[in-house]
Amino acid sequence: MIGYGCIGLENSRLTIPTPALILDLDACEANIQCMSTRAQENGMHLRPHCKSHKSIKIAQLQVEAGALGISCATLGEAEVMAQGQIPGILITSPVVSPGKIARLITIHERSPDIMVVVDNPSNIEDLARANISSTPLRVLIDLDIGQNRTGAPSIEEALALAGLILQKPTLQLVGLQAYGGHFQHIASYEERLSAVRMQNERIKELRDELQKTIASPLIVTGGGTGTSDIDLKEGVYTELQVGSYLFMDVEYSEVALQPNGESPFKPSLFVLSTVVSSHPNKTIVDAGLKAFATDGPKPRVFLGASPDALYAYRGDEHGQVHGDSLPIGSIIEFLTPHCDPTVNLYNYYHCVRGGTLVDIWPIEARGQH
Repeated sequence: MIGYGCIGLENSRLTIPTPALILDLDACEANIQCMSTRAQENGMHLRPHCKSHKSIKIAQLQVEAGALGISCATLGEAEVMAQGQIPGILITSPVVSPGKIARLITIHERSPDIMVVVDNPSNIEDLARANISSTPLRVLIDLDIGQNRTGAPSIEEALALAGLILQKPTLQLVGLQAYGGHFQHIASYEERLSAVRMQNERIKELRDELQKTIASPLIVTGGGTGTSDIDLKEGVYTELQVGSYLFMDVEYSEVALQPNGESPFKPSLFVLSTVVSSHPNKTIVDAGLKAFATDGPKPRVFLGASPDALYAYRGDEHGQVHGDSLPIGSIIEFLTPHCDPTVNLYNYYHCVRGGTLVDIWPIEARGQH
């Protein structure tokens, strides 16, 4: 058990070497079941995004709860999930370059239901030439709905891509992706609803045109945790790529996920730290820039200090908790600021139930590109 003497001694979360990534299994499992139930009640499927958790074990829990499969942001994540025998893998970013396409085809040979998105004619040509198996590679057209990242910028260009795919016997057009990451953290529910509805008209237009050319039901994938309540009600997508609902971080605590402002999901992911230096009005912990994602808000005290105490970075290995003076050796637990990149900083989840450490799970897809 990776040399942690705390397992088999006290089994207490307070004895875990810090800084450490803590997963509250009761809350995480409740979140998985809550999202699954909400999707089923609205006739929607889930293909949760493993870029949030990067864990085969968590992907298995999501599939067991009814998910169609797993969305992966990178080819490396997809390789890990395929090795873990996770079904229904969708790679949500284009796979280009000869080396990466060769790796994709290798996955396709053992996981024939894998899917990938495209937004460029040359990429379609490369994928079609590379797939020499008897099973067509399943592809979706990526539509840009305002994030200005990947995706065909117009309906006309998306339809031109569809026409090209339909000419390739080694490819199978199965649907479209329309991911609005820029909608997910709009704090106001009404403002988020208005933004989503503006783009939904474009998605429906492309969906209806593509459905005329495909005999099987069309996959329409996208959405996310921030827009999940809206997406479940609007009925544009056939499946949602929700991710952060598992954990709920500081960013999502500031978003009204439902019209009443309440969240149906519970915080489940934390960083455990130890006070290593303490003087009047100065408490220093062993969790700094290397312990948290720094692209969003600051970590927030969850347990062990005043909830109003403010955190500040004090270098790679250290952080300061303002407003409290705690003795050295004290344990402070922080809610993660942005869960996805914070997870990518750690090798393991320390899984707890209440105050008890019950397991340690590897984060197999950490750093996989």
